[in-house]
Amino acid sequence: MKSVLRRIIYYSVALFITAQALEGVTVNGGLGEYLIGGIVLTILFFLVKPILNIITLPLNIITFGLFSFLTNAIILYLLTVVVPNISINAFTHRGFSFLGFVTPKLQVNGFFAFIAASVTLSLIVGFLKWLIKK
Repeated sequence: MKSVLRRIIYYSVALFITAQALEGVTVNGGLGEYLIGGIVLTILFFLVKPILNIITLPLNIITFGLFSFLTNAIILYLLTVVVPNISINAFTHRGFSFLGFVTPKLQVNGFFAFIAASVTLSLIVGFLKWLIKK
């Protein structure tokens, strides 16, 4: 039970940080909506992710695991279907420059918005798990 509550908190915090980091991820509502999103993400990752991993196993083997970001994007799409106040839309990355590293202005369509959100969410959840280490 403790691990389920921990995952709900991980996904709620990661959803909040992802919504702040990416313009295309919008959550209409307050803290309750982030908790609902964390609960739904936890349920989807427990129930749907193993099924998707089994179905996409050959593609995961061929791409050395990079296809797992697409399965995470599918789970995020299911999140937007189940929770109507959470949406992921196309957006424009304004670009930035830091210590000589420059990223240009970039238009991100709906499909790649889900991919960008899944990568960001995975990185944040991984960082939070590393930070807590339990």
